[in-house]
Amino acid sequence: MPVWSILSLIIKNNMKVSDYIISYIESRGVHVIFGYIGGMITHLVDSVSQNPNMQFIQTYHEQTAAIAAEGFAKESGLFGVAISTSGPGATNMMTGIADAYFDSIPVLYITGQVNTYEYKYDKPVRQQGFQETDIVSMVKPVTKYAKLIDKAEDIKYELDKALYIALSGRKGPVLLDLPMDIQREEINPETLIGYSGESIINNPLIAWEEIRLLMESSHRPMLLLGAGCCNSDMFLLNDFIRRHHFPVITSLMGRGAIDETYDNYIGMIGSYGNRCANMGVANADLLIALGTRLDTRQTGARLDQFLSNGHIIHVDIDDNELEYHRLLNRKKVNCTIDCFLQKEKEMPVSLGDISEWNFFLHGLKQRYGQDEEIERFVENKSPYRFMQYFDSLTQTDDVICADIGQNQMWAAQTLRLKSGQKIVTSGGLAPMGFSLPVAIGCSFANPNKKVFSINGDGGFHMAIQSLMLISQYNLPIKVMVLNNASLGMITQFQHLYFGDRMCGTTFDGGYRVPDIKSLSAAYGLPYFRLTVNRLDDPDLREEIRAAHNCIIECVVEGLTSVSPKLEYDKPISKPLPLLPEEEYKENMLLEA
Repeated sequence: MPVWSILSLIIKNNMKVSDYIISYIESRGVHVIFGYIGGMITHLVDSVSQNPNMQFIQTYHEQTAAIAAEGFAKESGLFGVAISTSGPGATNMMTGIADAYFDSIPVLYITGQVNTYEYKYDKPVRQQGFQETDIVSMVKPVTKYAKLIDKAEDIKYELDKALYIALSGRKGPVLLDLPMDIQREEINPETLIGYSGESIINNPLIAWEEIRLLMESSHRPMLLLGAGCCNSDMFLLNDFIRRHHFPVITSLMGRGAIDETYDNYIGMIGSYGNRCANMGVANADLLIALGTRLDTRQTGARLDQFLSNGHIIHVDIDDNELEYHRLLNRKKVNCTIDCFLQKEKEMPVSLGDISEWNFFLHGLKQRYGQDEEIERFVENKSPYRFMQYFDSLTQTDDVICADIGQNQMWAAQTLRLKSGQKIVTSGGLAPMGFSLPVAIGCSFANPNKKVFSINGDGGFHMAIQSLMLISQYNLPIKVMVLNNASLGMITQFQHLYFGDRMCGTTFDGGYRVPDIKSLSAAYGLPYFRLTVNRLDDPDLREEIRAAHNCIIECVVEGLTSVSPKLEYDKPISKPLPLLPEEEYKENMLLEA
């Protein structure tokens, strides 16, 4: 073939790098990209606009894009994609990137960068190009992989590698930084070299006999489901639970891993966990912890008193989490949850009769369940009443997105998840303003599902630009704002430890809340105002149920609190308010 013919063929097959990236993302099953356009990312955004199978969602803030991509990943089971321009666009995404990292969410973040010929590389100057920022160095501590791509021919290799890393092992975010001139460069896709990841070998559980012995010698076993369980084989997990009649507790991030109508579901543990669940685990002689870090928000700071007379089988995919944990009484099992469950199915454990233990735990749940906690210990019950009302509005398979602060804990403590329901919230980083963007991502991932967004007034105010997306795309999202005109989680601290000096958290301390009704009108969304005395209004309830989307302002008056609440230096079984010592001892088998 003449040289000119070969050249003509090559030229014919060429495509712009930005076009290739978007086609690549499409080929992986993702059809929505969140972002905020800016100068250094215009090629990529333009490529999205020219692909009929792709949709660019202009999010009005880069943090919204970063968190929305998390929601898309969580709801779709794929990976999310968020893009931004260089400099402030990239740095604005960092909160979402860090959140995805700590909560193990696979997201591909792509940032625009100045042209390679403007980039400073190792020069000892702060920047050469306008808005030049070394975002790769900034995000390396909170990503699984971050790379500046300064050669167009590397694009397939780096995309393959980044997504392999994001989706392998303990999942998490990755970032690719793309200079402007690389985005617009022409490449021939047929000549590109890809990346083949190394196969990951899970621990074959060579110590299964030791694990079996621990389980079979237990009289009071308990199963703790963490966030990792939400991505596991639900059939295997439920078979394991129901075959052995295990009593089950969850971490905050493990909510939704089990149908909570299960007879032996006890509740959520942790610093703000249900009292019955916390007391239950304190009475156990074996804790099987699946897919959870067992951080101090779960165990309390008194690690010396967490299951001190029992054993823990700690199953986690992340060997580093297992190796560097300060809890000592653990059998460390580095494998996937599915691997552990499959091994037990092949070599089943013969558990003894634990019916008496389950009966004891049912008694704890009767006496110290959240409804009983509210009636006995909570002075200002209105936030919990609103949450119970909200619980009655949701149906099976609805997605519930909770923000950060007291509203998150009221929801986690009170909501009884129905079949197929999940709570999408932030655990490790916990940024206020999380709920609205993540709800938007969930909605774009599954437009047929109803999504509920729970917010405090503080987090709502941080993310109000997200309301435009609900209105603009007519998303089926109902936004609940628990408005106590304060930053309630911090006022609770200020009340307990700082002599009620409410600087920055209340009206007198300089804190303000916008008029939520006016905001609803500005964004074209239906508005409902709820007070405690309107919770029994059947007409209002039906109006809210019938609304496709809306904002529901729940007016909370007076000082609010979360109960129970664990103090820093107390064992998990003794949250505030404290039980009378005699009553406490009556419910502690180990101290009886």
